[in-house]
Amino acid sequence: MRGFISIFLLVLVFSLLSTDVFAQDDAPDFQRFKIDRSYDSDWGRPAELSGSAIREARVLKKGILAPSAGDRIAFAEFLRQPNTGLVRLMPREVYDSQTYHTNSPVSISGGGAYYSFGKLTHVYGYGSDIEFSHSWLSVGFAGADYGMIAMLGDIPLDQVSLNDPRTQYLANYQPPSSEHLARAENQRFRLRGGVTIDGLNYQSRQAAFENWTYLLRSISYDQSDVLVALRVVRKDGNGSMIIAWKLLRQYHAPVLRRGK
Repeated sequence: MRGFISIFLLVLVFSLLSTDVFAQDDAPDFQRFKIDRSYDSDWGRPAELSGSAIREARVLKKGILAPSAGDRIAFAEFLRQPNTGLVRLMPREVYDSQTYHTNSPVSISGGGAYYSFGKLTHVYGYGSDIEFSHSWLSVGFAGADYGMIAMLGDIPLDQVSLNDPRTQYLANYQPPSSEHLARAENQRFRLRGGVTIDGLNYQSRQAAFENWTYLLRSISYDQSDVLVALRVVRKDGNGSMIIAWKLLRQYHAPVLRRGK
């Protein structure tokens, strides 16, 4: 009898463990990464958010913000590299319901038009590094935060690295710590024509072209500072855009001396 009970208990334990394993395999990306978040499958109706609750997988696999299965297959080899990702950006003028009062299926802040390469999130306000709006890519959105984008042209992302002469200006750029100088730098890159150095033009926004590669430096005071190479893979039928990206360097978040 004792032998029978022991066998029964072993079968029960094995059954529970197997159920847990398969449940994890079928879980959404954010559950695999132990993120406590109550999103619908289409990422509508966010619950209370905190810095640790908005971090996504490098490549979403479910919902309206996920790249297609074809995109993921096409970039499978690229995504095996560290510090890389694939992201879908929605056109802000269509999907940011809070600003444009549209009937958007994406109700997170920013409507899926923003992304943070440092925090890995579409949710606006957590060190957002890039915005897609009216066919433009932009950087620098609030306060003294700013950045610059340069077009590299139709070159593969694998050819862009920290040793590339084209990355040197952005890689070595030192953001100022005073608010006065930070705002001046912000305006310098926002002026029409931007800043041209060694043949590359740096502006706070650039037109988004398919099959085009860009360099981006995004400086978000007290939050993050990143240098990213990115490529517009394609534009989808709903106006969204698929971007492959590679984080070249993540700097210590700069601290701003307010009012100086």
